Parts: sequence; C-alpha cells; structure tokens
Amino acid sequence: MKQTLIAAAAFLVFLVTLPGTGFGHHGWSWTTGGNIDLTGVIVKASLGMPHGVLQVDAEGEIWEVEVGQPWRNERAGLKDGDLAEGVEVRIIGEPAADPAERRMKAERIYLGGREFILYPGRD
Repeated sequence: MKQTLIAAAAFLVFLVTLPGTGFGHHGWSWTTGGNIDLTGVIVKASLGMPHGVLQVDAEGEIWEVEVGQPWRNERAGLKDGDLAEGVEVRIIGEPAADPAERRMKAERIYLGGREFILYPGRD
C-alpha cells in the first residue's frame, strides 16, 4: 500500500510540473497576440521536431521563424524542399513580445501564389 501511495504521489508531482517545464518554450505565450507580415529569403532551414525553424533575411535583418511540426507542415500542404535555403517566402504570424528578438511564430506561409495555413483559426 505504501509503495502505491508513493508511486501515485510521484505521478501527481510529474503531472503538475510537466506543463511548466516541458512546454514552457512552446505555445504562444512569448508572442504579442497580433500578426505581422514578413517577406524575405530563407537563409537556413531546420525542419524537424519539436518544430521547424527558419532563418529569414528580410531587408538585411535575420528573423528566426518557428514553423509547424513536420506533421503540421505536411497537413498544410508543404512538401519536402518547399522551405529551403534561397526560397523567397512571405510569412504572416505572431512576433515575439520583445521586438529586439526578431522572432516570430508562423501562422500562414506564402510561396509564390500558394498559401499554406499552419494554424487555422488563429487570424
């Protein structure tokens, strides 16, 4: 009985602390809640888990842009190679609350005339 109580207490502690530690970086809490429109050229792309990250040169300023997880990008219609170095991209999304960060979370991506909606209903 004592071992069961200890295990239950440990599991409860795990559940309580998980959202604050495991997901602190993710989500939208670091953004402003408003959208900006950013156009530039991808200079670096890292498209893996937990989410993809692009470095975009927009008029000489390098922005870090979080895009979706691989499954989210695929669901939006993005294919391998769409988000690659040298590709011109237009991104609508939420910037960091601190403008000096030059960081944003993409909601919509435009490549040429194609629109890819990563987060439906967030506009």
